[in-house]
Formats: sequence, C-alpha cells, structure tokens
Amino acid sequence: MDLQAMKIVAARGALAEVRSGMSVGLGTGSTAKEFVRLLGEALAAGALRNIRCTCTSAKTEAQAREFGIAIFDLAAIAPLDIAIDGADEIDPHLRLIKGRGGALLREKIVEQSAVRFVVIADETKLVPRLGAGVLPVEVTPFAVGVLQDRFKAMNLQPVLRMSDGKPRVTDEGHRILDVRMPEDQDIADVVTRIRDCAGVVETGFFPREATEAIIATTSGIRRMSR
Repeated sequence: MDLQAMKIVAARGALAEVRSGMSVGLGTGSTAKEFVRLLGEALAAGALRNIRCTCTSAKTEAQAREFGIAIFDLAAIAPLDIAIDGADEIDPHLRLIKGRGGALLREKIVEQSAVRFVVIADETKLVPRLGAGVLPVEVTPFAVGVLQDRFKAMNLQPVLRMSDGKPRVTDEGHRILDVRMPEDQDIADVVTRIRDCAGVVETGFFPREATEAIIATTSGIRRMSR
C-alpha cells in the first residue's frame, strides 16, 4: 500500500469503532479527513444513524457539513463517546506530537473531553523518540517576540509559522511557534519549561490523551493501547 491507501485503511478501522447514537469528536489532518469522508458516506447509506459530532477545526467542520454530518458545540454533547484524529508522531508509550496542521489547541480540548481517543495513522508516524520533527507551540500574539527570545535561550530553535507571507493565525486567534527538541532532553521535561512561560497557550505534546491507536502498515493493521 502507498501512504494514501494506508491512511484510508486506518480511517476505516476507526469507523468500525463507531456505533449509532454516539457522540464523536472529528479530528484535523489528512488521515482524519478520510475518516470524516467515510463517516459521511456511512451516514448517507444508513449504516450509521443519530451521530452527533464536534470538530477540532473550522476546516474539519466545513468538510463535515458538506457530508451532512450533524455538528454540535462541544459542551452540548460532552463527554464524547469517542474522538478520532491523526498524529504527527507516535512513540512506543502512545505519547503524541500533534498540531502541525495548526489545530493543536482545539484538538486537545476535544480529545480530553472524550472517553476514548483513537489515533489513526500510517506507519511513518511511529518514532522511537518524540521530536523527530517540530513541536508546535500555540502562543498569544502579544507574546510572540518575547517567547521567541526565551525559546532561543532554551536552544529550541523557534520559528514563527507563516501562511501566505503572514503569521499563521489559528482558529482561536493565536500564533504558532514551531520548536525543536534538544537531543539530550526528553520532551516532557522541555514542555514543562515551555508551559512555565506566560503567553504560551498550549503545546502539541499529547502525553496521556490517546487511549489507543490504529496504525496502518504495509503488512496490515497494528493496534496500540494504553
């Protein structure tokens, strides 16, 4: 299978966990997009009914509405029965890096509100140690400059995320600083120091949120659980 096929296989595996009448959190990203499509098709075919959903981004909400999926405010349907979302990195302890699509804050809010959070991904997302790529940090606009300086002093190599030549603005009106993990430090320790800085809203480190994962590999489905 190529990567796109693996994304679809993982999304299909997650769809099998959804039952009629459930409240469902819909994730953001290329693999979550396939799940939203499959869910919409299942609802249209009558295979699932009375599914109430909330979304981790405006982009996902727009896609879900295109498929006629019923969307609710999170508070109206929480606690969610299940949340389905992708990840950028997954370590052997089912800790995650998320948010390279820019939705980390809403993703964490939704997924902490779910009884089960099922991660769907292809095998390229598995890493022995988190930090192979950047860790997104969502920050207030006022704090961007001072946090860049602080993160530089912490050897985190911060880069302000841009879009069309301007700072990327999240759905909550914040900015994103992408930082890199020092090789001699564990991500949990670094994130503790990051979160001590005023102006930091949230990070893309998800240490405990995922309850299980469905990983599509070239040899079939691999399941992980906490």
